[in-house]
Parts: sequence; C-alpha cells; structure tokens
Amino acid sequence: MTVLRPPSSAPRWQRVTYEVIFESDTFAGKAFDVALLINISISVFIVILESIPNMQERYGLWLTGIEWYFTILFTVEYILRLYSVRKALRYAASFDGVVDLLAILPTYLSLIFPGAQYFMVIRILRLLRIFRILKMAAYTDEAELLGRALWASRRKIGIFLFSVLSLTLILGAAIYVVEGEAAGFTDIPTGIYWTIVTLTTVGYGDFVPTTMTGKFLASLVMLLGYSIIAVPTGIVSVEMAHTTRLSQDKRGCPGCGYHGHEEDASYCKFCGEMLEWDK
Repeated sequence: MTVLRPPSSAPRWQRVTYEVIFESDTFAGKAFDVALLINISISVFIVILESIPNMQERYGLWLTGIEWYFTILFTVEYILRLYSVRKALRYAASFDGVVDLLAILPTYLSLIFPGAQYFMVIRILRLLRIFRILKMAAYTDEAELLGRALWASRRKIGIFLFSVLSLTLILGAAIYVVEGEAAGFTDIPTGIYWTIVTLTTVGYGDFVPTTMTGKFLASLVMLLGYSIIAVPTGIVSVEMAHTTRLSQDKRGCPGCGYHGHEEDASYCKFCGEMLEWDK
C-alpha cells in the first residue's frame, strides 16, 4: 500500500487517517484493525442469525437494525479509505477495495431485492487482514506462491476443463439415448447433469440407470471420475514445485540476471555466462 500513501504535501488529516487505517505498526493503527476485525466478525454472525427462521421471527427488527448499523459503519470506513489514499480509484479497483465495496452493497441492494443482505457474508474475506495485523507475512507469501502456481497452470487447466466439458456432453447425450424418459432422462441437459454428478463421485442418486448398457456406461463414468480428479492435482503440484524452487533460488546469472537455472547448471542457458554459485 506504500504506492497509495498520500504525499507529505497532503493535508495532515489525510495523512493521519491513512496511518490509522492502513498502518498497523502504530498503536492507533493496530487498535483500529483489531476493532475492525471484531466488528466484521460480529456482523457476519448477525447475518447468520438473521437467516434462522426462529431468530428472524423473534428478533427480526433488532437484527435488521444491527445490520444497518454495521453497514453504515463500514460505509463510513470505506469512504475514509478512499479519502486517505493517494489514488482513490486505484484502491477501489484493488482486491481489498472491491471486497470492501461488496461488504456494504448487499444491504443497500436489499431495499430493491429482498434477501440480498445475506450476501453480506462476503465480509468474511475482510478478515484476511489478520495476516497483516499479526505480522504473519509468511502466510501471505505462501498465498502468493499458490496464486502464481495456479496462474502458471491456467492454460493446462483450461485445456483440461474443455476436454472434460466435451466428454461430459458426449456422455450426457449417450445416457439420454441409452436410458430415455423411462429412467427419468427426459432430455440431454438431464443426462449432462447426471454425468457431472457421477463423474465427480458425488452420486445424489436422483437418476439411476436401469439397463445393462446404462449401468456399464455409469461404471465407465465412475472410473473416469477417479482418473480425472488426479489430473488437475498433478498439474498444480508440478507448478507449485517449480514456483517454489524459483522463489527459493536467489542465485541469478551475473551476466543477464536470469533466475531459474537447473541446480547442476554451470552456464547460463540464455547468455552463456558462467554461473558462480556456492554449491
């Protein structure tokens, strides 16, 4: 957030507000963060209580009032965050900014769309700030490492998902043809639904093949399910190992600065410079 820190020429109140809201090194900043986390936890708990019919019937008015109290409180906090940073739009478009906005929108939307307030449970994402407050930077680094591994796997996973969707469509059409309406497969979308449920080994049991051909097809889909589950796991695991090795490899080429050579490499594969590593 240092890029969003207001300049020294900014009004004093803007700089003080930024330090209290975004910095957790000071007593005021840490107290603000702890109070914020407590309020977020309570607000999520209130939303959960409001969804219980008995609680809604007995304390509905009180729960709604508390809900609006937290929404107004977080709205003021969100405005102060936009006021205190150097570039308000940049913060609003960041992950934290989007989560902060989504944390207050459901209550206002509930005025137009009843029930939308239950989406306020998204406030739980704001508790991710606890890693910054408690100086648990290692957890943040691990999350970034996982994110980089997933991003590096996006093409392979995309091709894998396309293959699975194609297979699901074919198997869904096949079970529809084999079983037909007599077994409840009234259309191809129903067959696709059954294929997904069977392929993921969920098995709700609302549609069951009755013919021998259908049972054989179901057995095939079940076996495919176990095989398919292992594929994305392997893809991400390989990328995780590769990303972890690159993050731990601080030894860059003295010529071009490239990182990520093999452990037994003696020369840079890009510029040919000798790699003087401590082995």
